[in-house]
Amino acid sequence: MEQWMKLALICICLICHEIATVEAARAKLDTLMADDSSSDGSSLSSSGSSGDSSSNGSGDSSDKGSGGTLSSASSGGSNKGSNSFNVMDYGAKADGKNDDSKAFQQAWSEACNATGKVKVIIPNGEYFLNPIQFSGPCPNVQALIFQMQGTLKASTDLSKYGDGDGWLEFGWVDHLTITGGGTFDGQGAVSWPYNQCPKQKDCKVLPTSVKFLSTNNTVVEGVTSLNSKFFHMALLNCINFKGSGITIKAPGDSPNTDGIHLESNTGVTLSGSNIGTGDDCISIGQGNTQVSISGITCGPGHGISVGSLGRYKTEKDVGSIIVRDSTFIETINGVRIKTWANSPTSTKASNMTFENLTMKNVGTPILIDQTYCPYVKCDNSTSSRVKLNDIKFKNIHGTASMAEAVVLECSKGVPCQNISLQNINLKHNGSETLKSTCLNAMAEFSGTNSLPPCS
Repeated sequence: MEQWMKLALICICLICHEIATVEAARAKLDTLMADDSSSDGSSLSSSGSSGDSSSNGSGDSSDKGSGGTLSSASSGGSNKGSNSFNVMDYGAKADGKNDDSKAFQQAWSEACNATGKVKVIIPNGEYFLNPIQFSGPCPNVQALIFQMQGTLKASTDLSKYGDGDGWLEFGWVDHLTITGGGTFDGQGAVSWPYNQCPKQKDCKVLPTSVKFLSTNNTVVEGVTSLNSKFFHMALLNCINFKGSGITIKAPGDSPNTDGIHLESNTGVTLSGSNIGTGDDCISIGQGNTQVSISGITCGPGHGISVGSLGRYKTEKDVGSIIVRDSTFIETINGVRIKTWANSPTSTKASNMTFENLTMKNVGTPILIDQTYCPYVKCDNSTSSRVKLNDIKFKNIHGTASMAEAVVLECSKGVPCQNISLQNINLKHNGSETLKSTCLNAMAEFSGTNSLPPCS
């Protein structure tokens, strides 16, 4: 009897041990299945996005994203932990023909909803894109890198663009960096014949290629912009923007293809870039302050301009502008300040310095034009109400193609004050004698100058 009791105890112990082992194994299996389910779910979500885009076009991909199926919590599994969002994972074809807009929008959306430092990756290839708004805010993102190696090609169908909208708009984002050596191709040549702005004041504005709207601490480096329909890049209401190593190209006769246009920004630095267009290489519009421009090679084009100013009632003052260490090659103008006559309100443009500049066969190297009119006829019934003062032109040398190398035509109503020109050494590219012309300007010449001062 005692032996049977011992045997029964042994059996009970073995059964208990087996139960414990099974429960442990089951718990482990449940954990593995949960992990696999999470991984598979994420992968399926990502591949599902790609599959829908492949089978039904990019429209289905977008619908799922906007419908919530492809939310940041459920669709970024393949990128989980890396905080990198590759547009190819969202169905981009990169063949330059199929519309990849939805894939770009989804990659951006998930990056913007992520946490920490994130990256949107655009590998080599050609991506056809309709207009896209890359919008913030991205509340939990410390820095967002738009790593662009491929070429983005804009739609040539103007009906796709809203009035005044751009092609690609980056808005309300902090600490955005656009880099990678890629190209924005505006494919503007098809649209240029429809641009009536050089002929009429109230015209329909064509799309700007790349807009930055109310961004803070933005960096753009090492990218190219080709053949925009209108402006190549426009900065509006931005704070602390740095652009360097930028290449911008468009034919010299392409209308209104300004390289970089600035409006109502604070703290803009543009450096080490090559810009050749059919209009201003850089145009500094109303409301800008603390702008530094250096190391720019400009040409073809209209030069680097402050303005045009004095056209609209809502304009604000311009100040603290520096343009230095730059070269102008066969541009119509070098550095220019342009304001409209018959201004609707009084504003100021002051504390501006243009120094250490090289002119190579430039039409008019130094120009102040306060009767600016790009049309056949403008209303000049009253003088410009933009007050220009504290403006320095210093250490400017090279060759001019026009005899009037320095033209200072200021407003009769508010004459220019404190205009200084120092060490202006220019030669005509032919045999003519250069001269300077002043109107309503209090200009002081000093240092060594190759042309006589005007009075």
